[in-house]
Amino acid sequence: MSEVCEPQLSSTAHSPEVSAGRLYAAAVDGYSPDALAPGLMVCGTASNAGKTTAVAGLCRLLARRGLRVAPFKAQNMALNSAVTASGHEIGRAQYAQAQAAGVEATVDMNPVLLKPTSDRDAQVIVAGRPIGAMSAARYHEYKPELFELVLASLQRLRQTFDVVIAEGAGSPAEINLAADDIVNLRVAERAGIGAVLVGDIDLGGVFAALAGTVALLPTSQRDLVRGFVVNKFRGDPALLGDGFAELERRCGVPTLGVIPMLEDLHIDAEDSVALGEMPPPSADAHLDVAVVAFPRLSNFTDLDPLMGESDVAVRFVRSVRELGQPDLIVLGGSKATVADLEWMHERGLAAAVTKAAAADRAVVLGICGGYQMLGRAIHDNVESRRGTVRGLGLLDVETVFEDDKVLAQRHGEACGAPVWGYQIHHGRVAPTTGSISVPWLWLAGEPEGFCEGPVMGTSLHGVFDTDAFRHRFLAHVADTRGSEFTPTPGAFADRREAQFDRIADTLEEHLDLAATFDIIGILD
Repeated sequence: MSEVCEPQLSSTAHSPEVSAGRLYAAAVDGYSPDALAPGLMVCGTASNAGKTTAVAGLCRLLARRGLRVAPFKAQNMALNSAVTASGHEIGRAQYAQAQAAGVEATVDMNPVLLKPTSDRDAQVIVAGRPIGAMSAARYHEYKPELFELVLASLQRLRQTFDVVIAEGAGSPAEINLAADDIVNLRVAERAGIGAVLVGDIDLGGVFAALAGTVALLPTSQRDLVRGFVVNKFRGDPALLGDGFAELERRCGVPTLGVIPMLEDLHIDAEDSVALGEMPPPSADAHLDVAVVAFPRLSNFTDLDPLMGESDVAVRFVRSVRELGQPDLIVLGGSKATVADLEWMHERGLAAAVTKAAAADRAVVLGICGGYQMLGRAIHDNVESRRGTVRGLGLLDVETVFEDDKVLAQRHGEACGAPVWGYQIHHGRVAPTTGSISVPWLWLAGEPEGFCEGPVMGTSLHGVFDTDAFRHRFLAHVADTRGSEFTPTPGAFADRREAQFDRIADTLEEHLDLAATFDIIGILD
């Protein structure tokens, strides 16, 4: 399948309007009315209702039946992202859903990605390339220009795969945004596909949320909602009594199933809402890992493989008190590197991390934005536009932000083991003149990550996915701290696959698949 929008676009060299025109021209090339694969839109009554998990489970369930399935989310707002093999940036959740489907992720699976840089602004990524930052108001004005582009991406997927499972965003009943919707039921209506609506019963008020959502929809979109799914249920479904019959009487929509709460489910999270649902770390683990939870922490899915190690306790911390005295401190990715660094200073965390490193009380690892913070200086006239800002000074490197964004999957070597990951950054990190930092991670034979004593940095996201490297790195941390580390048996990739199967098995047991497949338009 060909990727869309090959032209390399600078985040500042083109206005959004010019970029949109070029991107749309590339997107609609080859747009044809050929026979299209069936599809389903999975909407939710609110964010975090379980749409992402449901789509991943349906992708795996259908793939196990021999179908080539593609996930799709027209517009995603998330700080967790990934890079496709073709070098396009998409939401990490859609990348994971493609893994659940057993297919290669492509940019058409998430043609529009918004990465918040503040409460009111976000970097806008269209067809896998950043086109600049916009305020919420400006983006709302801009959205109509993207509608045909996202429909073209969906059409290409339906021309290439057997089934497409689309995911909505937030709620489809945001009446203040409905006229220019480019991700929920307006897309399903144009594409001619049915929808199911997922509600989170764990929050309470699920009947009102489901009925109220349908009631606020225009008639044409209301008719697309063919089934309700109640998610995150604890206890005996019989306690729900005649609620579903009454709900169907009032709305004309049947309930397709009650999905139980899946405790300790670990799949790639879409955004920081998931941080509040992280399971408590194991009290029996030998290694204590503290991850600094910046306000704009991005790609914290980098830590998922560490959380899969039973001998590692991973904590997300926001204060010096919470930091304590861990064995490993991780400064992860950030979509607002300078602002998050200032936040660390304000909280006293910058001083605490510096003190811990200087006294050899902890190994410190910076990944991408965190790596940039560890250096002597950050020269940024692109993201924060603050010019030169002092870093923590723990590594003899400095960062220069460039207009063009580095987007690439990379292979390399570190700690005597192979590594694989991807790069997503505007900031280029390089040793200062006369630097005493030494290389420890290499990509294609070139030094990429540098270290000084217990302080290490790399721009490579996903580096811990590689089992051999992860185990050697954690053994190094244990040795440095005079502790122990015993790897959890089995590969992380296998544990991730088992999570997808667990979701699919749950849907198989608790969802009316015959009715669901009928909505999609396929036979079991």
